[in-house]
Amino acid sequence: MPGLKSYVLGGATFVCALGIGYVMQYGFNAPRGKALVAPAQVEVVEITDVSSGAAAPRPDVSLVPRGASATLLPQPVAATEDLDTSNLPAGFGKPRAEAPRPAAQSEVAVAQDCKVTLDAEPGAGAMVNLTLNAPCHPSDRVTIHHMGMMFTTATDAAGLLSIRVPALAEQAVMIASFADGTGATANAEVSSLAFYDRVAVQWQGPAGLQLHAREFTSGYFGPGHIWHDATGDLAAAAIGEGGFLVRLGNAAAPEARMAEVYTFPTGTAKQAGEVLLTVEAEITPQNCSKAIEAQTLELRGTQGIRTRDLVVDMPGCDTIGDFLVLKNLIENLTIAAR
Repeated sequence: MPGLKSYVLGGATFVCALGIGYVMQYGFNAPRGKALVAPAQVEVVEITDVSSGAAAPRPDVSLVPRGASATLLPQPVAATEDLDTSNLPAGFGKPRAEAPRPAAQSEVAVAQDCKVTLDAEPGAGAMVNLTLNAPCHPSDRVTIHHMGMMFTTATDAAGLLSIRVPALAEQAVMIASFADGTGATANAEVSSLAFYDRVAVQWQGPAGLQLHAREFTSGYFGPGHIWHDATGDLAAAAIGEGGFLVRLGNAAAPEARMAEVYTFPTGTAKQAGEVLLTVEAEITPQNCSKAIEAQTLELRGTQGIRTRDLVVDMPGCDTIGDFLVLKNLIENLTIAAR
């Protein structure tokens, strides 16, 4: 990362609490199944002499495995004891249920004007193009949910939002929800997902996390180093020439939910080799001397989504600007040329 002078030796071990995280889409489309993982332990190792923009690769850092509707009341009727009702129609004088009062025209119009809609269309690179229309939620915070992945963003001044989201299921169900409980759902069939592998890391608040992929063992800041400052090319991924990364969420929002997702076209790759994957945590004034929590999600072939919950105790504030490198928290990708 430009401007960094060193990477920190924690000199200590940070424990990952691993397990199933968020509910997987409320039981929606689970053709790939769901896998559990065993606990692991992360060892942080010092890396030094990495200057701003340097092209030299960092030494490897290892992770050591350790094993009601309302009731209608009758309308009151006057007493009829003194009336001759012999010639009146049957049922005369009996109470009648009051007909429901139609909603005022203005109330109907307001309800229609405030309706939240969400449209989802499959796109290149097994992405889903989402369009949210919420006219009564201008510039409002909204949370997008998909297969356990969650991130927060915001509508524009007209209550509109257009965004591309990496699919994590071929029958991709997307949910948009607002703080007042309103929202909408949409789905899209993403048949091209079978050709891609995906890994993601998600967190809430200023965790300082980053996902890094070094394709075919590329050095840091080299042409195959994919991260949020060098996100790769979706068009190249669509023809099997490399992966790409997207960052989801609005980091400026309070307690924002964020996610980074890396995608590689394993099914159409034109080159064989390995993609090295790491999760890194920048030590900042907001997270130093605190515990940060995150979750990883992995989608590979037909294995189904695998999730891991991560808790890391960050070093003291005298190390601000340094990074913790957590390697093998996410398993590297092994690519066979097609």
